[in-house]
This record gives sequence, structure tokens and C-alpha cells, in this order.
Amino acid sequence: MCLLDAVTAWDDLSIRCTATSHLDAHNPLRADGRLAAICGVEYAAQAMAAHGAVLASAHPHTNAPPRAGFLASLRDLEVNVARLDTLAGPLDVEATRLGGDGNNVLYRFTLHCGGELLMTGRAAVILDADAAEHAPRP
Repeated sequence: MCLLDAVTAWDDLSIRCTATSHLDAHNPLRADGRLAAICGVEYAAQAMAAHGAVLASAHPHTNAPPRAGFLASLRDLEVNVARLDTLAGPLDVEATRLGGDGNNVLYRFTLHCGGELLMTGRAAVILDADAAEHAPRP
């Protein structure tokens, strides 16, 4: 399931993406025809995963494929709307890497629509150790 439409900007520490899938009546996260705002966490998680993928492709000399990540915790989560499907415009999803090491990454994320802050928080991601063990060695 890919909820994001495009990566619009990225660098070594951050990524910005857009999405319109919150308007899709067939969005797989909808329940009873509604898309709860908490589903914005999945949009943020996909932006974080996309960040890992673009970093891996930008640094091919590492010979390491992107690693699977598992959302371990959410902190300081603030949700300012009840639903995402009632918003008319595209979602702007941003994630900024705050720190991490080879096995853990900490991101701050935000979701906006038309300049309105919908959600903000921090997410800790644990990178799959099995993927690292099977990655080709230089």
C-alpha cells in the first residue's frame, strides 16, 4: 500500500512528500467510509521509509539496500483534526531525522493541508537487523 503521491524535496536529514489518497473512497485505511486523522501516522511512516530509500539510492557506494523499519514508538503526538477525508487539498507530509545509529532512527514529522497543521509528533523506528545481516558486503 502506497499512500504518497510524490517526494517533492529531500536531503540527508529530511523529506517532504505529497499525498491525495486521503480523498480516495477506496483508501485501505478507511473504516465505515471515514479516514480518521490518526491514520496520518501511516502517511508519516511512509515518508520516513521513502527517506531511507532515497538515501540508499543516493549513496550506492554503500552496497546496502534500504532496510525495513518498524515503528517502535510515538511521542509528543498532537492531532488537530478528527478526520483526513474531509480535507479538500493535498496533504504535505514532512519528516526530519533527529538522530539515530545503524539500528535505530528518530524522526519528527508533520502533516499539513493548505497551511493548516494537522498532526505533529516524533517516531522511533527500529531498523530490521536481519536485513543488515543479509546485505552484500563491500
